[in-house]
Amino acid sequence: MSSSTIDDAEKGVPDQYPVAVSFPMVHSASSVSAAGTLSSLPSLEIVSNPKFSEKVSPCPPSPSSRLILNTIPPKKVLKKRAGRWVRFQLWFNTYRKFFTIVMTFNLVGLGLATANIWKYPRNYTGAFVLGNLLFAILMRNELFGRFLYLIINTLFAKWTPLSFRLGCTSVLQHLGGIHSGCATSGFLWLIFRVVTILIHHKNNHDAVLVTGVITNLIVGISIASAFPWVRNTHHNVFERHHRFMGWLGLLSTWIFVVLGDSYDLQTHAWNPDGFHIVRQQDFWFAFGMTIFVLIPWFTIREVKVDIEIPSPKVAIIRFERGMQQGLLARISRSSIMEYHAFGIISEGKHAKEHYLICGVQGDFTQSLVDDPPTHLWTRQLKFAGVSNTSTLYKRGIRVCTGTGLGAALSTCLQNPNWYLIWIGSDQEKTFGPTISGLIRKHLGPERVTLWDSKARGGRPDTMKLIKEVYKTWNAEVIFITSNFQGNREMMEGCKEAGIPAFGTLWDF
Repeated sequence: MSSSTIDDAEKGVPDQYPVAVSFPMVHSASSVSAAGTLSSLPSLEIVSNPKFSEKVSPCPPSPSSRLILNTIPPKKVLKKRAGRWVRFQLWFNTYRKFFTIVMTFNLVGLGLATANIWKYPRNYTGAFVLGNLLFAILMRNELFGRFLYLIINTLFAKWTPLSFRLGCTSVLQHLGGIHSGCATSGFLWLIFRVVTILIHHKNNHDAVLVTGVITNLIVGISIASAFPWVRNTHHNVFERHHRFMGWLGLLSTWIFVVLGDSYDLQTHAWNPDGFHIVRQQDFWFAFGMTIFVLIPWFTIREVKVDIEIPSPKVAIIRFERGMQQGLLARISRSSIMEYHAFGIISEGKHAKEHYLICGVQGDFTQSLVDDPPTHLWTRQLKFAGVSNTSTLYKRGIRVCTGTGLGAALSTCLQNPNWYLIWIGSDQEKTFGPTISGLIRKHLGPERVTLWDSKARGGRPDTMKLIKEVYKTWNAEVIFITSNFQGNREMMEGCKEAGIPAFGTLWDF
């Protein structure tokens, strides 16, 4: 991998970005054929790091488990990309499949309605607009997402066929495809609705047409602000426009619905009868949209935090109370401005605290280091990430780079059947005693590989390491949290090797 591949670390959710970090490698003789794996790596010689080994294991490490840095760094090998079919399969993932399916059905319906073959959408266009927008909001709602994860993890863990469990994880991870497809489809139906009003303008009131045009503009801006390029490179722009335009769009939608349902096309007069409005489909769709938008905001709290700054690259934020594994938190310095998502590290529900690893990447994370706050705003209702489905599997491997550890560590802390591979640079110095202490306390040398690329003079052959651990650990699945290039290389390598793997998702 290139020098920037691993050190950039995590982007486990669209709001989170990586930082370069790492620890010394840990292994015992019983550990997943670690000696065989490491001995086969370029320019590395099996010897020991007694200082770290003594801290991790009460027993002296065996000769076969010890590692020392070779003064000659390994040669950098240019990785060859996987074949086109492998890359296409990874590109056309479940996210894009969902998006394609949703858009196809809606475009067919829109085409039939435009050709006047299907009459129903012409008479009840509002239901198609708001039905799509309701599902779009629902797919991003924390409560609905947690409910889906709970049902799947409770009913299908471990006993169902592996292919079924892998399918469940894929569906839950890529619900954003339904979100994007429904939002785009709702916008297209809204355009269709306004165009039909414009064509039959003489039968409609000007207020209905104007409100429809305004709603179109607002929804269009909200959708445009969520494009990946905007989300990933201009996060604050995305947060402000997508959220505030979304709220303004919801308000204008209500006005559009009420005006449209109140104006009688036959008599060309306003009908103030509220019962008539309540009986319309689009009223209840708008009502559902409002409820699901408001639910997460009812859980906003300003809470006390302690911030540890082990290095200028990272801030470790400590919150009270423990958490189950596989959850992510959104935090902000203000109650309604931009929120940033980070993976939660916790020893379990019984723990007294949980932690967020915030790597310095932008203004917000830099401010955590330069001006550490004593309180932060957060949503008490956390949302579930792909790691939450780790309970579906008998054994698995969590691979992460740099601050990707934030989204990965809880799974391994709370489940003894999960193996951790963490790759980075100068980890212990960068992350400090809190994070290293959690690893030493809970992860024995038989189920952890900590690769410090700075101490070792280079990075490992990542796919060789993953394949060896996958085979000897008898894993069913691999979860990867890395930056774009690192994630791509590992996902392509796993796909070629026939290893089930789920990587970081960048919504397209």
